[in-house]
Amino acid sequence: MAQVISPSEEELKAALLALKSTNPTLGISKIHALLLTSHPEWTVSEKRTRKVLQSVGLVQNANAGAPGLFYPSSKVIEGLAVAKWTSKAEVRYFSKVKGKGLVATAHIAEGETIWKEDPFALAPEWNLYDLQTSGHACGYCSTPLTTSPLIVPCSASASATPCPVRFCSRLCLSRAGRTHPLLCTARNPASAALLHFARRNEWMGLHALAQVTARVLLTYNQDDKAFEEDWDVVRSLAQLGMEERAKGGWLNAEPDRAMWKKAHKLYLQAFQEPSTEAEKKRLAKLLKKPLKQETSESLFGYDAFLRGLGRMSLNLEAHGGLYVLHSHLNHSCTPNVSVRHLDQRTALSRITVLARRDIAPGEELFITYVNPELPLEQRRRQLMEWGFGKCVCERCVREEAERQVAGPKDGEQAAGDAADLEAELKAGLGVM
Repeated sequence: MAQVISPSEEELKAALLALKSTNPTLGISKIHALLLTSHPEWTVSEKRTRKVLQSVGLVQNANAGAPGLFYPSSKVIEGLAVAKWTSKAEVRYFSKVKGKGLVATAHIAEGETIWKEDPFALAPEWNLYDLQTSGHACGYCSTPLTTSPLIVPCSASASATPCPVRFCSRLCLSRAGRTHPLLCTARNPASAALLHFARRNEWMGLHALAQVTARVLLTYNQDDKAFEEDWDVVRSLAQLGMEERAKGGWLNAEPDRAMWKKAHKLYLQAFQEPSTEAEKKRLAKLLKKPLKQETSESLFGYDAFLRGLGRMSLNLEAHGGLYVLHSHLNHSCTPNVSVRHLDQRTALSRITVLARRDIAPGEELFITYVNPELPLEQRRRQLMEWGFGKCVCERCVREEAERQVAGPKDGEQAAGDAADLEAELKAGLGVM
């Protein structure tokens, strides 16, 4: 049996450069597989392959914002009325790399409610979605339904064309008019295949994009001013398209472009070109106003679709809501703000933003994008998968220094390998 050896850094670098130069479109996983095929006598982890490729600039490294690299972009919403949510924070634009954020304008006490916010769009966790589609949770706010006499069914539901969705009140039914008609099996049956595809693959980003698209299209047909406001919100969200994530080296697995294209086809069938004449007629009853070419391209072009998926994945709150002011919050591994769902009996989808400690005027408000209980490397890896670069918050810098002195803790490597496997399974799709 041939002896298995670990190559030197220079040997590994030379081999990877040669493989990457002849296979420039392959991602880290496939380059790593080719490396082991070409050098069966070597033992090299994928993590080491990634690190070497990053060191020579062949995939995106930890320095977000360096020339030629991909990182999320965003813009400030002109005239955003922050005061309708809170008087204790304001939007601030920091830089092209960091983008925008929220800064305290007054002292905020520990435990204080900074603001409450209802979702711009909602793609709830799948257990709640299943309750919604079976009529056991409100189709608008996702609150589980009881036997209240206030509960009302979808107004379009009929024996011939049933819609199982129900609402906890007439107010929720009215508010659901912003999105539900285009996602209703009775009014737009062409959307069913897209929603089933998202559910089957547990693709929260795709479901959220369907919700946002439904809102934008219906508003476009109903109210010009409201459409401009909604469109500004969507275009201002932080974004990093799926292809940009792949090209930048942020995906831990090969991008599943076949799945992306299948999803795009179903997306077009749901909102633009249904597959049957009957479905086309139903959609035409909802969307009577022709889209401007620019708006149509921004919604339905394939590249625009991938950017839309990226927007959703970057901005969704952990339970599937997309919130306008919440989407401005940046990350820290020691957050000073937490987000809770406290109105569980009346408006489950409403978030309450609370101060975790005293916050001084001028201090930025932070939440955490990852589980803060994870060790340093896992937190950083999860953030980098979304294009945020190497986290250099105060906690990460301190833990990195401590680790260099003491070395990794027992069990961290095994936990990291398990997290790598889970991330690879999810990354190709781009799911949350």
